[in-house]
Amino acid sequence: MSPLRQQMIDAMVLRGLATRTQRAYLSVLVQLSRHYGCSPDRLDSAQVKAWLVFRIRQRHLAYATVNQAVCALKFFFGTVLGREAEALTIPYARTPEPAPQILSRKELARLFDAANGERARTLLMTTYAAGLRVSEVCALRVADIDSAPDRMCIRIVGAKGGKDRYTLLTGYLLTALRLYWQACRPQSWLFPAVRDARRPVDVKSAQRMFYQAREHAGIGKTGGIHVLRHCFATHLLEAGVDLATLSSLLGHGHLSTTQRYVHLARPGAKPENSPLDLLRQL
Repeated sequence: MSPLRQQMIDAMVLRGLATRTQRAYLSVLVQLSRHYGCSPDRLDSAQVKAWLVFRIRQRHLAYATVNQAVCALKFFFGTVLGREAEALTIPYARTPEPAPQILSRKELARLFDAANGERARTLLMTTYAAGLRVSEVCALRVADIDSAPDRMCIRIVGAKGGKDRYTLLTGYLLTALRLYWQACRPQSWLFPAVRDARRPVDVKSAQRMFYQAREHAGIGKTGGIHVLRHCFATHLLEAGVDLATLSSLLGHGHLSTTQRYVHLARPGAKPENSPLDLLRQL
């Protein structure tokens, strides 16, 4: 391992960056180094910006992917090398943010009914009912489900930004999880991989479960499994939950991130029962 790579790793560990973030940042530096054929600390901000433009125009990478690289490069130049002035000149790409297509409660019921088996159905229901990111639902352990009557919550360990949090566990979801446990008997991971129960289900498999269920349910709206998290947030807002509570449940670092869901709520929505009551019908 080169001293520069070790310096980068030490800086990320010291600042508590998540393991997945560390791998992503290191991958960006490796790609940049290979592109120019030299160590990244020998490059200047003009060369970095030219590489970013190349990735957008020639590689046709998504703006979100490019901005992840910008985060890595700003950290490398500003924090690791101490070249903060250069780090500030590396711009973020302006990311188009189309509004996600929210599923109605009837569409969600059809989606869950169309899932391929108890495992897929429970995974999709848990993602929606708890407002989870796909990486979070895949990483759930059986021990993260706290069903004590005076607690009733799901613990999310090592979420985005390396933060732990708690989110909703309703009686309807708990019933579904117990039926799933009786049928599948997961041991450590709540949703283990099919071929190796010692490992959790991977993100791509969870996405396939969603796409298959959406297709079988005849739902024409676009978007991946993350749509279920958007539905959770939007439906709770429509049910009268305040932004601060919703932000905490979603694990957002800033309230402004949660405010986007205000625009997704249907016009004139009135407070009603929690959208998780949908599970009662399943």
